[in-house]
Amino acid sequence: MTELTHNFDEIVDRRGTDAKKYLLYPEDVLPMWIADSDFKAPQPVIDALTRRIAQGVYGYPAVSGRLRRAAARWQTVRFGWDVDPDWVEYVPGVIAGVICAVRALSRPGDGIVIQSPCYPPFADLAAHNGRRLLRNQLILRDGHYEIDFEDFEKKASDPRTRLFILCNPHNPTGRVFTREELARLGEICLRHHVIVLADEIHHDLVYAGSRHIPFASLSPELAARTISFMNPSKTFNVPGFRTAAFIAENPQLKDAVHQVVVDNKAFGENLCGTIAFCTAYEACDYYADQLTAYLDGNRKMLAQGLERAPEIRMIPSEGTYFAWLDCRALGMEQDALDRFFVDRVKLGLNSGRSFGPDGAGFLRLNFACPRAVAAQALERIVTQLTALRKT
Repeated sequence: MTELTHNFDEIVDRRGTDAKKYLLYPEDVLPMWIADSDFKAPQPVIDALTRRIAQGVYGYPAVSGRLRRAAARWQTVRFGWDVDPDWVEYVPGVIAGVICAVRALSRPGDGIVIQSPCYPPFADLAAHNGRRLLRNQLILRDGHYEIDFEDFEKKASDPRTRLFILCNPHNPTGRVFTREELARLGEICLRHHVIVLADEIHHDLVYAGSRHIPFASLSPELAARTISFMNPSKTFNVPGFRTAAFIAENPQLKDAVHQVVVDNKAFGENLCGTIAFCTAYEACDYYADQLTAYLDGNRKMLAQGLERAPEIRMIPSEGTYFAWLDCRALGMEQDALDRFFVDRVKLGLNSGRSFGPDGAGFLRLNFACPRAVAAQALERIVTQLTALRKT
C-alpha cells in the first residue's frame, strides 16, 4: 500500500467560508490566534465524509461503538495506553465534557486547581458554574516553565478542592510535562483525594526531546481518579464537527459524568463528526506524523528568525502549535501591545492577558499554517520592531 502524503504547503483561502478565525480582523491582518489550523483535513476523512453526504439522508445516528474503538485504538497505538473501548464515551467537545465533569463531581463553592497562564475556558467554566478557581502559577525560570509543587500541594490540600484540570501538552506555554512531573502531581492529588480532569487534546503535537504520557496511564490508582479528554480537532483540523470523547476507567466516575451529559441533552453524536473522528483515528496516522514534522519546521524557523527581534523572547515550545511570545521587554501595556501587533505588525494574535494575570505582556501565536505564511508573519514582526527601534 502506497504511503499517503499531505501537502502542508498548500495555501487554502478560508475567507468567505464562515471561518471564525478570519472574521475578527480586516483582510490586511494575518489571523494567527484561534486554535485551528489552515491545513486541509486528511484525504481519507474528506473521502469518507463525501461518501456519506452523497447518500442524501441525514437522520439521527446511533451511539457508535466504532467511535469508542477508534479512540481506544489511537491511545493504544500512539501512546501505549491500553484503553478498553467500554471506558470511552462521546461528548460534543473537550470543554463541554470538562464542564459536565465539573458539574458531576463538584459543587458550587468547591475549588478547581488549574496551572496558569491557562487556556481561558478553564477560568470561564469555573466562574460560570460557581466554582472557586485556584491558580497554580507556573514559574518561568531561564525561559522555561516549571511547576510550583509547593503551591500546588497547598491548593490541593484545601478541604474544598475537588478537581485539578491538567492541560498537557500545556496551552499556552507549550510545556510537555515529564513522567516525573506528572507522577509528582499525581501523588499530591491522591494524597488529598483530588480528581484529575486531563485535557490532552494536543497529545499528538509533541516535538523531539519530549513525549506525551497519558496521565491515567501512570498507575491504576491514578486511572481510578482520572477522566481524560481527547478530540481529533487540533491534529486533523476538524473542530467544526464538535466531536470529542472522554475516557474513564472508573465506572462510578464515568456514570456520574454520563448522567450530566444526558441531563443536558448532549449525548447525541454528530453524524459527520463521528465519521471524521473515526476515520482520523483509524486511518490517518500518516497525517499526524507528517503534521508534527512540518510544525516542527515552522517552530524552528520562528525561533531562529526571532533572534533578529531581541525585544521578543519565544518560549521554547515542547508541544502544541503555539508560540508563547514574551514581549515584556517592549515595555508596553497589554492593550498597547495588542494594538501594536494589529495596527503596525498586521498580525492578529491572542492577548496574553486572556490567559490570566500572569500572561500580561505575552502574546500567543498559532503557527499551524503553511510555512510561507509563517515566514510572512516573522518578517512582519522583525520589520516593525526594527522600525520601532529607529524611532
